[in-house]
Amino acid sequence: MSKFFRDLFARLMALWALLTFALSFLIILWPSLICGLFPNPVGQTWFIRIANGWMRLWLPLVGCPPRILGKEHFKKGESYIVVCNHNSLMDPPLSSPFIPGPNKTIAKASFTKVPLFGWYYRLGGVMVDRKDDKSRRKSIERMREVLDQGMHMCIYPEGTRNRTDQPLKSFYDGAFKLAIESGHSIIPAVIFHTRNILPPNRPFYFKPHPMVMEFLPPLSPAGETVESLKEKTYRIMWERYTQGPTRNS
Repeated sequence: MSKFFRDLFARLMALWALLTFALSFLIILWPSLICGLFPNPVGQTWFIRIANGWMRLWLPLVGCPPRILGKEHFKKGESYIVVCNHNSLMDPPLSSPFIPGPNKTIAKASFTKVPLFGWYYRLGGVMVDRKDDKSRRKSIERMREVLDQGMHMCIYPEGTRNRTDQPLKSFYDGAFKLAIESGHSIIPAVIFHTRNILPPNRPFYFKPHPMVMEFLPPLSPAGETVESLKEKTYRIMWERYTQGPTRNS
């Protein structure tokens, strides 16, 4: 296939992905908002179940069927801080909906201003304005509340999408401070192939590709410092990303 037809196909797929996402979102929005009327963790449990069903439908529809590995690392009755690498806008549809159990994601407060989607976004996340010290401190308190309620916290420690040619960007301290202060273990989660689907610096371009997310064994914060826990997590995620997902799972 020539470059012209490859690019045309990718542009058409971008349109298809956008349209199907928007239409299916309008269908799941209202039951998702109803979940917000119930106390957590019950409301968030159903919110995530709806999100999971939505993504199990939408992702294959756009040629990106998900494969989830390592769910056995989640111990029943425990809440974890799940840290994920971040390569593209296709990471959130794979991460939070497929984390076993109710969870919330640390999220940019500015996205709450998007019509309709902002309502949904607020229910699924702990909002933070990274430019505001007060907002950052408040987000730490909210994340501890989420963990105390028996839910998981999903955090992208790179902060923003990795547009470099390296497997990972450097990590911020937040997730690891939260682990040290709360006593909750870190579960590293490595996401594969989302950069292939939405290549950096190619707007409105979508290349279908199977997606994989692998949860790795939990890392206890006991006896660790913020820096040592961050370095350990970074090294483990770097090694798994460069090796690729486990093949015998």
